[in-house]
Amino acid sequence: MKRVFLNECKMNIRTFLIWSLVVGGLGFFCITLYESMQGDMENMADAFSKMGAFSDAFGMSTLSIATIEGFFATEVGTVHGLGSAMFAAILAIGILSKEEEGHSGEFLFSLPLSRKKVLAAKGLCVFAALLGFTLVCTALYIAGFAFLGEELPVKEFALFMSGQFLMNVEIAAVCFAISALSGKNRMGLGIGIALIFYLYDIIGRVVPDLKDYIFVGPFSYANASEIFSGAEIRTAAVVIGIAVALLAAVSAFVCYERRDLAA
Repeated sequence: MKRVFLNECKMNIRTFLIWSLVVGGLGFFCITLYESMQGDMENMADAFSKMGAFSDAFGMSTLSIATIEGFFATEVGTVHGLGSAMFAAILAIGILSKEEEGHSGEFLFSLPLSRKKVLAAKGLCVFAALLGFTLVCTALYIAGFAFLGEELPVKEFALFMSGQFLMNVEIAAVCFAISALSGKNRMGLGIGIALIFYLYDIIGRVVPDLKDYIFVGPFSYANASEIFSGAEIRTAAVVIGIAVALLAAVSAFVCYERRDLAA
């Protein structure tokens, strides 16, 4: 099991580094732009806060983009949220199905390892990659605040990054279950799932009839604008996120254990 875990980590190290440095680097770059754009932002903040549905969707009605907290929430929050969700989906959606599609499963399952141990090793690899991704991005964002000499809102920042990590685990678990069911790499489906969750959250903040139901989506408890504006995170949303992640992980084990694998 340890060998499978280390081998998976080695195989995915390039993907991990590219996504971590690109998403974290974009966030760092956005933060460093704040100082040069602060004057323009002060002039535009009032206009952006009165753009109706657009302002509600991106949190500009509750936060001023002229402040570092508001700028981070609206700009970096969007970049990190979308980037991390797609990374989680892409990584998890193919980590099991690639064994059948690439016919490497014929060798892997000839080893004295049960399917459960193989799944556990691959699942741990996904979890470790998401944790590493979060830590790299966290370090880059903190470096951005330090570069500007701005004070980091520690509590809100910690809640945001923790929420994003849980969101990524939930999305990865759903895609991991799909990977266990499919014999082919469904990367497009994984990206689609991440985007659908994101769009559901955006639409739910715009359409009045859906506002009471956005808590079922993973982006609801990881929304930067709500966290940095001091809004209370719904406990129900977090509980649902954890429950979905656990249910998807268990489903992956049950389904993969029972299904016939393609040669």
